Amino acid sequence: MNYLTHPFDSDFILKKKRSIRRDLLNSDIQFTEKKVAILGGSTTAEIKNIIELFLLNYGIKPSFYESEYAQYWQEAMFSEELEAFKPDVVYIHTTSRNIYAYPSLHDSKEMVEDILEQQFTHYSQMWDKLLSRGYIVIQNNFERPIYRLLGNKDISDYRGHSNFISNINQRFYDYTQEHKGFYINDIDYLSASYGLEKWADLSSWYMYKYALALKAIPELAFSVANIIKSIYGRNKKAFSLDLDNTLWGGVIGNDGIERIELGQESPEGQAYVEFQEYIKAHQDLGILLTVCSKNDEKDAISGLQHSSSRLSPLDFALIKANWENKDQNVIEIAQELNIGTDSLVFIDDNPAERAIVAGHIPGISAPEIGDVEEYIRCIDKSGFFEVTVITGDDLLRGQMYMENAVRAKYEHTFENYRDYLASLQMTAMITDFEPSFFQRIAQLTNKTNQFNLTTKRYSENDIRAISLDDSYVRLCGGLKDKFGDNGIVSVIIGRKDGNYLHIDLWLMSCRVFKRDMECAMLDKLIDECRAASITKIIGYYYPSKRNGIVIDFFGDMNFTKTSENSNGSIWEFNISDYEPRNQVIKVLGNGGNTG
Repeated sequence: MNYLTHPFDSDFILKKKRSIRRDLLNSDIQFTEKKVAILGGSTTAEIKNIIELFLLNYGIKPSFYESEYAQYWQEAMFSEELEAFKPDVVYIHTTSRNIYAYPSLHDSKEMVEDILEQQFTHYSQMWDKLLSRGYIVIQNNFERPIYRLLGNKDISDYRGHSNFISNINQRFYDYTQEHKGFYINDIDYLSASYGLEKWADLSSWYMYKYALALKAIPELAFSVANIIKSIYGRNKKAFSLDLDNTLWGGVIGNDGIERIELGQESPEGQAYVEFQEYIKAHQDLGILLTVCSKNDEKDAISGLQHSSSRLSPLDFALIKANWENKDQNVIEIAQELNIGTDSLVFIDDNPAERAIVAGHIPGISAPEIGDVEEYIRCIDKSGFFEVTVITGDDLLRGQMYMENAVRAKYEHTFENYRDYLASLQMTAMITDFEPSFFQRIAQLTNKTNQFNLTTKRYSENDIRAISLDDSYVRLCGGLKDKFGDNGIVSVIIGRKDGNYLHIDLWLMSCRVFKRDMECAMLDKLIDECRAASITKIIGYYYPSKRNGIVIDFFGDMNFTKTSENSNGSIWEFNISDYEPRNQVIKVLGNGGNTG
């Protein structure tokens, strides 16, 4: 819904929240259900309502537990009701209103340090308790105080309130670095961006005990929802970028390369350079860059070779510069990259083109970017690529997709597909879950939608617990070939039940579709089953909007369908007569390394 994308109208969202919720629930969105506990140091009712809207818009249907007013610490530490609720996510909404003691001007540095340690311990005890239960925790940092008793010295003097907040915030950040599953919601930034005086609306506090202005609640809720959707794999994956008046000023086909606005010679040219630098920086996050432009390809390439261009043709996984309709080009980009169209962010200065693409491609984002001076701010505030973890695979994702594009071109040089697979010189490492893989495995379970037979999602804490449970068979597989390393691309979780193994999860990254990795994984699974005296495997397929590609997967692997209804199908496989299926991938032992 456009009114839930940035920039949004907060007054409209607050006024129409019930009808917006009804429309979302009645839409064709396929929801993932999650339990969210909100523990507040101030009133949170409206915050909960608006978080729900943004999560629904991201395809996450939340059920909520809400603490009593200002009872966040007590409920985190002692509430049996919270423990019975078993939240997936705990959001702790505390603010500077919940700092219970500030230094006085008579305090020594040692006394201030003691106050700081006491307040940090107040929070860290609570986080430790929640994390030990396997919950994901989101914690606000603290916004600046509403007054500065010491003026400018308030930030530098160890007794200043601003200085104290900076120090306790830093302790929060240090805790984040040391504890997985713990995330900071940066209200220090949100309040500064919104305007601290407007954010700290005293009438909202005195009348309703909201620690921020009512009109600022959508900004806060949007930020929290972005963290949650990132944790559960709902981020975007790629840009699809127009060129003329988007990456440079002017129309290169008319103006020529020498007259486009790009460079330090004009204010407009400087703005386009800075925007290109911003876009290019996303490559370090593994975000793919593509071009979708109505242009002659020769002109498009020449623009990207401009002496002041920060982006070169080699930065793009695909360049679609032609005179076809842009919605068709965008669909082809998604197909060639093997990602969903809802993974794309379409950036175009032309509102008509944005409307056509958004109207014809469900799920794609086409933000209203305004003038070039607003491009960065608009995209950055939209939270398309919210970062919660950065894995090695994230940093290499762009390179991996480009390598896949090379593989696709290379495939066309072979008449026989098996010869093509053999020529890739593939090697796989298939092993039990190891601690260094937990983060990537959890990420895959939340991001993989197409080859995901049961569509189950797991947190990193879930994966860690399963890794210690002998009632499971666990496999994760990485794949290399002569073009590069794909990293961890496939995961199987099987639950033992006597002589049976129930497949709770089987997924594989779209990067390695049709590469026989599924055969290598099944071979290894059979080996593990035989070692555990398991004689029969039970497979499950639960349909979703995105996983139709594997509706017949178990049948293709010679499983026998035993039941089927609208909720999915169940399959059985007797392993006694199984013969290995993988013929093209060399499988290494546990000492293998996929990077």
